Amino acid sequence: MDEKRVLLIVGGGVAAYKSLELVRLLRKAGVGVRPILTRAGAQFVTPLSLAALCEDKVYSELFSLTDEAEMGHIQLSRSADLVVVAPATADLMAKAANGLADDLASTTLLATDKPVLMVPAMNVRMWGHPATRRNLATLRGDGVIIVGPDEGPMACGEFGPGRLAEPPVIFEAIMAALAGPAARPLAGRRAIVTAGPTAEPIDPVRLLTNRSSGKQGYAIAQALADLGCEVTLVSGPTALSAPAGVSRVCVETAREMLAACEAALPADVAVCVAAVADWRPETFGAAKVKKGEASPTLTLVENPDILATLSHAAARPKLVVGFAAETHDVEAYAKQKLDRKGCDWIVANDVSQPGVMGGEANTVAIITRNGIERWDRASKAEVSRRLAARIAEALA
Repeated sequence: MDEKRVLLIVGGGVAAYKSLELVRLLRKAGVGVRPILTRAGAQFVTPLSLAALCEDKVYSELFSLTDEAEMGHIQLSRSADLVVVAPATADLMAKAANGLADDLASTTLLATDKPVLMVPAMNVRMWGHPATRRNLATLRGDGVIIVGPDEGPMACGEFGPGRLAEPPVIFEAIMAALAGPAARPLAGRRAIVTAGPTAEPIDPVRLLTNRSSGKQGYAIAQALADLGCEVTLVSGPTALSAPAGVSRVCVETAREMLAACEAALPADVAVCVAAVADWRPETFGAAKVKKGEASPTLTLVENPDILATLSHAAARPKLVVGFAAETHDVEAYAKQKLDRKGCDWIVANDVSQPGVMGGEANTVAIITRNGIERWDRASKAEVSRRLAARIAEALA
């Protein structure tokens, strides 16, 4: 790769300190970094530390006699191969989404003709606010690359989505963006991925569930995001952390999972990996069922079919991929499922093999109406990368 240059806009927020580590990673990789530090950002990192790591001057003021004599905001906006905003505060995102320009950072964003990558960081309630969601949708529609945010504890004491992605994750996203469209064939595409088990309550203590760990679905969500896709991961209960750059929606029951999937439409592709409970108890006990002389009788009713529903939705994704976890006659059952559900592909896997459920490896076959493509046993991460590449090829 020829020497590349990044214009880094550092917004205000506690997470601004991570921008220093990001600069270190970029400079180590030979990427030039020119910084713009907002007034709010300067409350958390100093111009001196930023200048020292960037090995370049720090720009802060729109009305600078020296810089603006040469129309500095225009030159800055077009002097780099990529404009990165990290952290991207709710204020900076709002300004960019609505074309406001009242300081150097926002004016530069309005004047740039280069790709823009934003890394949001804010309080969980700010991130979930309808105004931020509208601004996020506008920015994505304008072609802005969004990385994160992560989910976890925050400096404000709350927990949830809104944490700045970690510097190595941001670095990888920047390097992919600098590599050009070939490295991000799914840029501008949207995906829904379901993962993990569902849990159907019997009473406030007991539930019906299964052994799914969610590892394969999470790995697929990550692989799609790595190719530039905007991914909504609808996850049942797991012990896994949300993949970097993926928006996770946590659910428990099959009905909640279906509602979350429908809310995530429209999408270009849906990959239904979750092990969804086929049945649920007809009634839910408000109190714990006590052990008695007679065993309780459970009446089960059928859950909604998420794969079939998405396959026949009015806003049907261009590509709908289902998973078939079977213990015998795997390919025969998968072919039947393909016809019955109305999806485009079925990824069939034999879960009778040791180490598949909850393990790190998988053996799958891709069933389509044109035939069967059998893959050798591989790690779930490698299976996910191959499947994501196959999806990118199909959508192209």
